[in-house]
Amino acid sequence: MKLHFREYGTYRENRPTLILLHGLLGSSANWHGIARRLASDYYVIVPDLRNHGTSPHADGVDYPAMSGDLMELMDEHGLDSALLIGHSMGGKVAMWLSLQQPERIEGLVVADIAPVRYEHRFDDLFRALRSIDLGNLRNRGEADASLAAILNDPGLRQYLLQNLTRLGERWRWRINLDALEAGMEEVVGFPQVAPGTEYPGPALFIYGTASDYVRAEYQPQIHALFPHARLRAVPGAGHWLYSEQPEAFLSGLRGFVNGY
Repeated sequence: MKLHFREYGTYRENRPTLILLHGLLGSSANWHGIARRLASDYYVIVPDLRNHGTSPHADGVDYPAMSGDLMELMDEHGLDSALLIGHSMGGKVAMWLSLQQPERIEGLVVADIAPVRYEHRFDDLFRALRSIDLGNLRNRGEADASLAAILNDPGLRQYLLQNLTRLGERWRWRINLDALEAGMEEVVGFPQVAPGTEYPGPALFIYGTASDYVRAEYQPQIHALFPHARLRAVPGAGHWLYSEQPEAFLSGLRGFVNGY
């Protein structure tokens, strides 16, 4: 699958190539502020993962399929290797690819996620998205009002509404809502790893202290699969730590990339 992507900076052999991966129901646009600031020092590629943004839709939403898409993107760019930075679902894509193709991954940065199965928390979210009557929708204000009946968080509603677009007189979702909802058990999980599999390269797990996605009980599994992993907490940040605390996130990221 040929993924849509954005590019920042200029490729040079003597500096790292970074690939930034967004989370569930996000897109490459989520990373724009961070990618723009990294562009002076690195070559940055930011794809829309399958079923998101303007990348193609497909039924499969499992991590082997998504990491395969990413490998194809690297091959199209002629990249023997790159450094992966993934948030949430994108972090799981990055982890899986690094475990399967470690020779292609120079380093790994995982933002607020662990290689574990999480409880499925997204029923209300999908119910809210389904509540919007696209056929009779007149404007984004009406869409936000429909979401607000189920979701109280205005920031979350705006995050979701970035996926709503207008084509002529009709509104539609950029995301493949059916495939994502049907595949949520795979998204919240993590594929079974063969015994003895590990990523031998450098890894940074950066997480928000106000988030519960990287708990103490998950750390043994992180270190089992990523034995050289370092963990860095961002005080006061929640799940979207790179937008909530961009300076702290960039400081940790730059320190890792420049020092690994």
